[in-house]
Amino acid sequence: MKKKRLSLSAKIFIALVLGIIAGIALTAKPEIATIYIKPFGTIFLNLVKWVVGPLVFFSIMSGVLSMKDIKKVGSIGVKTVLYYMCTTAFAITIGLIFSNIFKGIYTVVETTDLTYEASESVSFMDTLVGMFPSNFVQPFVEANMLQIIVASLIIGFALLLINNNSDKQKDFTLVDTVNDIFLKAMEMIISLSPIGVFCLLCPVVAENGPAVLGSLAKVLLVAYLAYIIHMLVVYSLTVSTFAKVSPLKFFKEMLPAIMFSFSSASSVGTLPINMECTEKLGADKDISAFILPLGATINMDGTAIYQGVCAIFIASCYGINLTLPQMLTIVLTATLASIGTAGVPGAGMVMLAMVLQSVGLPVEGIALVAGVDRIFDMGRTTVNITGDASCAVIVSALERRKTEKKVKAQATN
Repeated sequence: MKKKRLSLSAKIFIALVLGIIAGIALTAKPEIATIYIKPFGTIFLNLVKWVVGPLVFFSIMSGVLSMKDIKKVGSIGVKTVLYYMCTTAFAITIGLIFSNIFKGIYTVVETTDLTYEASESVSFMDTLVGMFPSNFVQPFVEANMLQIIVASLIIGFALLLINNNSDKQKDFTLVDTVNDIFLKAMEMIISLSPIGVFCLLCPVVAENGPAVLGSLAKVLLVAYLAYIIHMLVVYSLTVSTFAKVSPLKFFKEMLPAIMFSFSSASSVGTLPINMECTEKLGADKDISAFILPLGATINMDGTAIYQGVCAIFIASCYGINLTLPQMLTIVLTATLASIGTAGVPGAGMVMLAMVLQSVGLPVEGIALVAGVDRIFDMGRTTVNITGDASCAVIVSALERRKTEKKVKAQATN
């Protein structure tokens, strides 16, 4: 009899628990975790980042070719952006509601002598210009996902047009072959994810353990409560309503991606696992290949919740009560900023600076939460990738129904 092998999600969960235990054990000497354990986690994350660029490029191109219709790509794009905008608005609202409910439990933190140099905010027009590459190789070197997506769409459309305008249909199996090569490379790297999770999580716990138990524990608790409620309520309702997928099944299949994103705090790094999880949930491969990379870049539900929670916390520390119009301003600013800061390193902090400035709060207040930003980031990344997956599953179901209606209409005519 063959021994039953542990699933990837079980291995990742075990690694996650062991990473926390090892991190707690090393809180007295965090340098051991930083010097000897963290480098192996970095190596793993580097491998994932290495495979993601070409994987996204060829998978989107392959997806466009398999759709055989530019109009279908446009239809999917519109649905995706609308879904992301709506869920982000819901997320920031949930963050503000929970922050106001629990505002009284926040411990007063000293705000004198606070300094924080805000990163220069990026305007929507600058982001729009930055989406289009000026060099073929540069987007891969800089891991600029928006530029990689745009480049793959342009080449995918060009190949489709060549086929449509030609009397003889051309064979583009080379694109699928290269895509399969990178998918296999991804599988090999992902098989090492339990080791990666342990080596990434252990140093975080070792370095931040004591800080989490301090004055910021309550604001972290409120943020994580809002993260969980948003995932359980918004994503459960959307996948069950639009995709007819049981929320229990959705979260069960999403476990490997959820645990990996929590430990790595990288939406782009979680892309390969997220693709596998959405396919198991019935999402079409070509649609997932288009929606997930786009979501990893512009969909920031978790980051939006973080903006709401931190804005109320910082206002409380300065003794400022935000009015309803100011809160509505935060909702609007955070929703638009989620796309306006796409692809910017440390986008969470850039967005928070924009949100604070929009309602006249001191930007220096970011220094209050900057020390434990990694802990916030782990939760918000988990929400972000789960939102991406829900969108892929929903749009796949909607497109499938649309195709079925067309087939029925043709059959009746």
